[in-house]
Parts: sequence; structure tokens; C-alpha cells
Amino acid sequence: KEKTAEGVTFKLEPLDDAAQPSAGQQNANKFVANDEVIGAVGPLNSNVGQSMQKVFDKASMVQISPANTAPELSQGNNWRTGKKERPFDTYFRTSTTDAIQGPFAAQYMYNEKKLKSVYVVDDKKTYGKGLAATFKAEFEKLGGKVVGTDHVDPKEKDFTAVANKIAKAKPEFVYYGGEYPAGAPLSDQAKQAGLDGPVVGGDALFSAEYVKLAKKNSEGDLASSVGAPLETLDTAKEFMKNYKAEGYKLPYEAYGGYAYDSTWAIIEAVKAVVEKNDGKLPEDINEAREQVVEATQDVKFDGVSGQVGFDQYGDTTNKQLSLYEVKNGEHKPVKTGTFND
Repeated sequence: KEKTAEGVTFKLEPLDDAAQPSAGQQNANKFVANDEVIGAVGPLNSNVGQSMQKVFDKASMVQISPANTAPELSQGNNWRTGKKERPFDTYFRTSTTDAIQGPFAAQYMYNEKKLKSVYVVDDKKTYGKGLAATFKAEFEKLGGKVVGTDHVDPKEKDFTAVANKIAKAKPEFVYYGGEYPAGAPLSDQAKQAGLDGPVVGGDALFSAEYVKLAKKNSEGDLASSVGAPLETLDTAKEFMKNYKAEGYKLPYEAYGGYAYDSTWAIIEAVKAVVEKNDGKLPEDINEAREQVVEATQDVKFDGVSGQVGFDQYGDTTNKQLSLYEVKNGEHKPVKTGTFND
């Protein structure tokens, strides 16, 4: 759909990175080389986001991800030690980070589910490894016991060896840092091997596809996700109605509202630049892109996902999270709140 505001026509130009960092980098180069492109929304995967950041920064072009959750993308590699440093002024996101997503799940499992032992598995990727690490640190801090750790190759589908190790260690649950294509078969196989408890993970497990892949063994599994469930937000009602009316083949799921808000944040930034420049964008594309980056930092509006705005690292100021449990074959929200450390 094309939207017009103050003489500027917005057109969406989608490119697929197939979850590959190299493809993401190529896409970023394509966008930057096109003088019509003023900003980019995405990508989904944190490791792909990492490969795109430098390209956009060099071109002074804004990038807003609705789904990247690895903290280092906005807070630098030393964020864990409290030495936060923003690597790229051009990078923003509307999703919360794993710095709070992992601990949020740890607090819920320990304090509310009263489960005290866990086996932690990750897929060694930027997102999964980081998420598992933040969960593990918080769970141990609370007094929980990590009875084992392991890694899986997300390209594989046979996790029998790890499933047997999990069953032998007898944890009360498993925490998986990774995405649903591997997380679902891991849950299924771990339970077949004897795991008596749920598999818990982050927003990359929050998908109907997870339930399809793990089948009946998905029952009771949990996934955290960014923000509050859209269904509970007044601000999302129109978005959900319009989405349904358009008849899209795929559901909006975890990131639809955040992708919409990321796009609208760029539109709001362009509006601000246009107003500052007598009703038009600067003719020089480099100057226009630079001004849009600056304007994005100050963007504030009520979006689909709630209040949209960015802090000094480019992270969302909306720190809400939710936990979903698979009940009767569907993810149902069981807790929404803000993480407190």
C-alpha cells in the first residue's frame, strides 16, 4: 500500500534474507545503493541484523528492527558488564532485548511456577546464545540449579543425543535459546526420551508453527515475547481489523504490530524532516538520510504495540513483555509485565 504525507510518497520494497547474514548484507547494500530508499525495516534475525548494521551506518541510513533482540546490536559487546556503548546511531528497534527477555522468563519459572532445576540448550547463534546466557544468569541468581548445558545445530532435526542427556539429568524443565524449527523437534524428542516438564524459550518459539512441529508434546511449553498481547491493547484493534480485512495469507503473530510501528516510526521521522525543510525532503539523498536518522531519535507516538519511542541506545522505551503457554494446541498469554532487576 502506498501512503502519502506532505508530498512524500511511501512505497514498501521487500527483500528476503532467508535468515542468512550474507544475504542480509547484500540486501542492505541494495537498499543503500538505491537513492529512493530513505530507511529500512527489519530484519527478523539478530545475526542478520548484525551483518546489516555497518552498511546502513556507513550510508547514514535509518534501520528499525521489529524483532532483533540481541542486546549487543544496540548496547555493544560489553553490555553485560554494564559498559553499554551504542555501536551505530542509525540502528533502532521496537522490540525489547534478551537482556530482559531471558531474566523475565527465569523469574516466572522460579518464582511463579516454582521450578528450581533446568537444563539449558542453545543453537550457538547470536540470538539463541545470548538469550540462553541471560536466562541462565538470572535463574542461578534466584537460586535455581542448572543441571546441564548443551548446544544443537539448528540445521539438524535429530536431537536424540541431546534429548537423552536431558532425560538423564532429570531437570524440571528445559530452557532453549533458539528458533522454533529446531526448538519444536527438540521439545518433542526430549519428552519422548523422558523429560517430565516444559520446554521454555524466547519470542522465536512463539509461533503456531512451533505447535505444529512439536504436536502434542508442545502442550505446556512456554515462550516469552515482546510487548503485551496485541489482542489486549486498544491501540491494536484497528490494526487487527484491517489486517483481517486485507486477507493476508500469513498471521501477524509476534512481530506484525512491531513491524507496522517500525515502518510508521520512519514515516513520522520523514514527516518531521519535511516540516523542517519547507514541505519537502532535502534533495541530496545523503543529507535526507542523515536528517531522518536524527529525527527518528525523537520520534514518539501511540503505535499498535503501545507507546513508541527510543532511548539513548536506540532501544524501545516500551519494556513490556509477555509469557505464553501452549494450552490445547494454542499459545495463550499467562503473564504480561515489565521486567524488574
